[in-house]
Amino acid sequence: MLSKNETEVMSAVYCLCDGTDGCLISPLDIMAVLPQNKKLNTEELDVILNGLQLDGYFDLIYSERKGERMYVIRLKENGFAWKRAAKQKQRDISFKIFLAFLGALATFVFGLILKAISG
Repeated sequence: MLSKNETEVMSAVYCLCDGTDGCLISPLDIMAVLPQNKKLNTEELDVILNGLQLDGYFDLIYSERKGERMYVIRLKENGFAWKRAAKQKQRDISFKIFLAFLGALATFVFGLILKAISG
C-alpha cells in the first residue's frame, strides 16, 4: 500500500504520461500537478519516485535537458493499472462503509424488536 505522498506523485505521473507508455517530465511538471497544499522539494520527490520504481510502477532514468533535471519515465504493468486500482480501492472503501451502516441499522432494528417483545 502506498503512502499519501506516493499516491499523489503516482497520480501526477500517470496524468502527465497521459495514456502513453512513457514520458519525459521535469520535477516542476510533477510539482505543478500535485495539490496546492503539497510542498515537496526535489530530494523528497526523488525518494518517492525511486520507491515507486522499486514497487514496479515504472522504469525511471535521470537525464538533463538544457541544465534542467528531467525524468524519463516508462510505465510498467502496475503503472498502466494505476487508475483502475485506485477506482477499485475507492469502491472497496465505499462497500465497507455501506456494510458498517447496514450492520448498525440491523442492530438498531433488532434492538427495537427485543424491546417490543420484552416490554
